[in-house]
Order: sequence, then structure tokens, then C-alpha cells
Amino acid sequence: MDVIQSSSWSQLEALAKKPFDLASAGALADDGRIGKMVCTSAGLRLLYATQRIEAQTLSALQDFASEHHLVERYQEMRQGAVINRIDGWESENRQVLHTSSRDLFSSHPAEPVSAKQARIEYQKLQAFLDDLGNGTILGSTEKPFTTMINVGIGGSDLGPRSIYEALKAYRIDGRTVRFISNVDPDDAAEVLASTDLSETLVNVVSKSGTTLETLTNEALVRQAFKDQGLDPTKHFVAVTGAGSPMDNPDHYLRSFYMFDYIGGRYSSSSMVGCVMLGFALGFEQLGEFLRGAHEMDKAAANPVLDENMPLLLALLGVWNHNFLGYPTLAILPYSQALHRFPAHLQQCDMESNGKSVTTAGTQVQTKTGPIIWGEPGTNGQHAFYQLLHQGTEIVPIEFIGFLCSQYGLDITIDETTSQQKLVANLLAQSVALASGQAHENPNKIFRGNRPSSLILGNKLDPQTMGALLALYEAKIVFQGFSWQINSFDQEGVQLGKVLASRFLDSMSSRQKSGLSIEKQFLKVLEK
Repeated sequence: MDVIQSSSWSQLEALAKKPFDLASAGALADDGRIGKMVCTSAGLRLLYATQRIEAQTLSALQDFASEHHLVERYQEMRQGAVINRIDGWESENRQVLHTSSRDLFSSHPAEPVSAKQARIEYQKLQAFLDDLGNGTILGSTEKPFTTMINVGIGGSDLGPRSIYEALKAYRIDGRTVRFISNVDPDDAAEVLASTDLSETLVNVVSKSGTTLETLTNEALVRQAFKDQGLDPTKHFVAVTGAGSPMDNPDHYLRSFYMFDYIGGRYSSSSMVGCVMLGFALGFEQLGEFLRGAHEMDKAAANPVLDENMPLLLALLGVWNHNFLGYPTLAILPYSQALHRFPAHLQQCDMESNGKSVTTAGTQVQTKTGPIIWGEPGTNGQHAFYQLLHQGTEIVPIEFIGFLCSQYGLDITIDETTSQQKLVANLLAQSVALASGQAHENPNKIFRGNRPSSLILGNKLDPQTMGALLALYEAKIVFQGFSWQINSFDQEGVQLGKVLASRFLDSMSSRQKSGLSIEKQFLKVLEK
């Protein structure tokens, strides 16, 4: 049965004809609404009174989750069901087990084989970090490593980079991580020019060991080491698939394994992110990050909608996108440390749910993934919030905020601290978007009824960051189940790669002709 033919879908369509009016007098204060519409999971709180829903809507969303077995399917995923597939057609045909990389803390993991593999890699990493810390492993000039350069692209860069940026406050003293992802040579040049390579460890991340951009950048970085008389084999480690071209002890100090059942955009809690995070934060803080993710994974298995934050956040998104017709979603963290997190979620969500074919191989009959974008507050308030408040396009928002700062460096001005001012702005924006403002001057009218949710934590620390990452991973999975699509392949990126290879082959042959770069380019286009 197609999702739009289900009884719960019809029920939601009927309710969407007259959604809750947030802008009516006293709407937010009505019947203790704000206090009731709070969901707590893994140390985070979701405040959703500023969504255009009421008790009847929540009940219908619960019916939708039950009718389509969303939680049961999530549990099947964790237990190793082959869900990365399209019925009757060639596909990756794989398990989806990113949760196994943090299920290693459980005495009864959901899928024991993958959890055991995760534990082996985790123990290998612990031994490696111990050797780095006690000076057993040193660089070419016998110096300890103070910097890591992470070389990877897509899921091997965006997620790990966003988490590192979020947790820089918790780094080991004297350790820094730099990132090279873009095949644009200026990206690598800038990093190399400002890094002491004699004290640098290079982490090269590619599941296949054949990723064009990553291998190109690795070659460029290796050459920089050779140019300075340094032995790359004493400075490079690999995160790759077992048996890949990069699984080579002659070229790397260590190889840590990533597995086919963990997709790139879901791999931040596997060795893809853990090697870099372990170097930067230390093994204990890394463990806290993974425990936070594990706690949210467990919360996502609760069948009760208003006790399951990932499921609730997912279905609020379905309500806004499919029933109220809003095409985009802004994710706006009121935390400068999360300034790269929306970019990671952009990939994780849009690469997962930007699909138009169901798992049955048929054309979808409803809209699937929304356009995801976002920037930190309060900077955004002085940029694009004008459109959010008074524009013709209504943009649902997921705000993220914390009661306490990471560093504790603050100042009191006019009887409030900077952190209090940040949180006050966050709360004010959510209420203003919902309630709006009447005014005799048409230019000062705010029509309200612009929905938002607020994800609130006490402090952005490693455990909270792990929970936040797992929250969004599970949300994306639940929405994919809701739309009956495969959230775990990425055929949409393949055509461009194929055409780029053809362009490169043609460029290579014309390079020998002596033509200028401009003429080579024109000839390639003509071909």
C-alpha cells in the first residue's frame, strides 16, 4: 500500500485543512500548552508548542507511526535487516548498521556481529592513542604529534569536521586538527602552508580506497612531506575498508576499518570520525560522545510518540512538509560551536531522502526530503531572519540551544550574561515567529503561524553532541520510512562522477596537444 492510501494519511490531510492557529490571542498560553509539549530523550529536551499542532494532530501522528510500523522498522534496521535495497532492481543490497558503532557499550547489542567488529576497532584505536600519548609512536624527526590533517570528502569530512568544531573546547592541550576535502588545490595549499609537518599525523579516509578527490589530495600531501625530507610512512594512517588499496602496512602506520553496512554520511561515530576525535579529545571523551549517541539510539526505540524525540521530530517534519506544504527546513543552532553542523545535516538529510523512487521501485506519490539549510544565531538574525518573519515563503525551523556555555568565559552587562542574552534571543525568535504582531502600519505586521521546534540541552559537551548527532540520524531514517524510500544509497551523485571521468580522459589526451587550458576546455565541451 502506498503511504498516501493509508487511513492515517487521510486523517492528517483532513486535520491540515485547519491547523492550530499559533497567532490567535493567548494560543501559546492556552491550557498549559508550553509545559505539556515537551519531549525528553538522552539528556535533550524538545519544545514543540510553537508547531501548528494540537492533541488531535499528535494522536494522528501516533496513528501514522503505528500504521507504518516506524519504530519496528527502526529496530529491524538495528538488528541487521537488509534495508539498503530496491525490490526487483540492482541496488547496494546491504544492512544499515551505523548504530552498531556505538552499540559496543551494550551487554546485549542489537546486532552482535557488527558490534563485535566495532569493539575490535575501538580497542585498536585505544592502543594506538596510548602509543601516541606515551611517545611510542613519533614522527620522522622523533617529535610527538601535535596536529592531525584529516583527508576525506563527503561523509568522511562533513560529519567529523562538524563534530570536531563543536567539541574544540574539549581538546587535549596542544592538539589541533586541520581538514582537507576539496580537490581544489588551494584547499590543501592553505592547510600545508600553515602546518608544521614534522609534528603532523595525516588521517586519510576512504572506504573504497579509490575516491578520486581523496587520493589526489593524499598524493599532494605526501609530496609535501617528501619535499621537506620527511618519511610519509611514519606520518600517515588510513581509515578504509579491509582489503582496499589503502589497507597497506607499507604505506600507513595503522589501518582502521570501516564497513559496507555503514554509509558515509552516517559514519561519524565509526572509525571515520573516531580516529580523528580520539586524537583531538582523547579516548575517554570519545567514549562519552559514543555513549551519548547510544542513549539516543535506545530512545528512538520507544513506540510512544511523545516520549521518542527522534520520531516526534521526524513526524513534525512530515506534517510541515507533506501536509502544510512547506518545502524547506532551516536548522539554526544558537551555538557558534555548531557552525558546521547544518552543513553536515544538509548532506545527511538531502543525500538520504532526496529520492523519487520507493523501495518497491515505483515513483513516489508525495513529496520526500525537504531542502535543508542553516547558519548559527544570532548572526542570522541580522541576515536572513527578515524573510523568516515577513517573507512570502514560510520556513519551518529547528532551533538548537544550550543553557550554559562551553568555556565559561562570560561577562555580565545590564544584569545579564552573554549566554543569557543568547538564550533570550533564541526563545524570543521562536515565540515571535509563532505569535506574530498586529500593527496599524502594514510594514510592521508580523502574521505569525511560522512553525518551529526548539532542541534544548544544558551544555554542548561530548555526550550531548553524540546524542544530538544520533537524534538527527534517527530522524532522517524515520522520515525515509515514512515516505517508503531507501535512505541509504546515493545514486544521485553517480552520474556527475561518470561524466567527470569522461571529461578527465579527454583533458588528459588533449594535454599533450599543446593547446592552452582555455582551448582544451572548449574542445572537451564540444566533444
